[in-house]
Amino acid sequence: MLSHDERRAIQERLLAMIPRVTAQLQHIDGLVGVAVALKQKGGVTTDDIVLRVVVKQKKPLTALSADQVIPAAIEGVATDVVEQRLVASAARVYVGNTELFRGLRGLRPDVQELFCPGTILNPQRFMKTDISVFTFGMAHKIRVPLYRRLQELLEATGQTYSVYVSTALHENTSFDGSFVVTFEELQAIFNGNVYFMGYLSDTAVFNHLLDSTYLAAFFEKGLRANNTTVNAAMECGCTVITNLDEHSPAGLVHMGNVLDIHQCDRLPGRDESQRIGLSARDVALGQYGWEQLVKQLRAAAPREPVAGARAK
Repeated sequence: MLSHDERRAIQERLLAMIPRVTAQLQHIDGLVGVAVALKQKGGVTTDDIVLRVVVKQKKPLTALSADQVIPAAIEGVATDVVEQRLVASAARVYVGNTELFRGLRGLRPDVQELFCPGTILNPQRFMKTDISVFTFGMAHKIRVPLYRRLQELLEATGQTYSVYVSTALHENTSFDGSFVVTFEELQAIFNGNVYFMGYLSDTAVFNHLLDSTYLAAFFEKGLRANNTTVNAAMECGCTVITNLDEHSPAGLVHMGNVLDIHQCDRLPGRDESQRIGLSARDVALGQYGWEQLVKQLRAAAPREPVAGARAK
């Protein structure tokens, strides 16, 4: 169950999305408007906050062309499609801008036009610290227990530190209460030294990797060779703190070119960390880069027979 503050934060984020979601759905025939609401299922109102898409008439999917189907989720947020008659029967109707107000005024003369206040709910400046740790990846893969161990290692250095967390979502998933709980746990672990960055572009991720002391990436069993998060950090020369097992990529050595959280009794100093990062870059580019992958794929591909050549 989400707290009042958590629910309010989600609602404010969704309200800010309405103008661009409305623009995205303008091609939908019979579109009336988009709002933030609690999802209705089987005539029952649930606790799930969704983007409510109001249409003049709902139709079965079989009667719609592909471009007329409203996505089940937009930007990771579930949608709830309702007919115009539900707007007509609502006890009160509020809208967040003049365009929606004018569109619904004919249906509901009592509609009230409101607005969306600024949604910076946590105005917090980045503090310059001795150590910076960057972590990014899929939200549902964040392994809280290993971050507790990381916090112990950071505290043991006696230096100031900051942790920057960026996240993403797999297709067909959305933010729910479990993500909020995970982020609250990280906030408690790092005692105010953590910053949540949300979604970041490749350019932003690249710059964070260049500027950070460490990249932290932890997995359910251990690092695998197809983890692009770690590979990207190693290519940038950023020292990686992760968890290794017998199935982790060959050639990765604790304190040589990577830090294994399970074997760490201390974090290395700045010079040693830089050496590890540079060694990691050599491994990433030499063994796990695009050039090496293409080379191996070409070697494995069957050769096409040369035209006119005589079989032997």
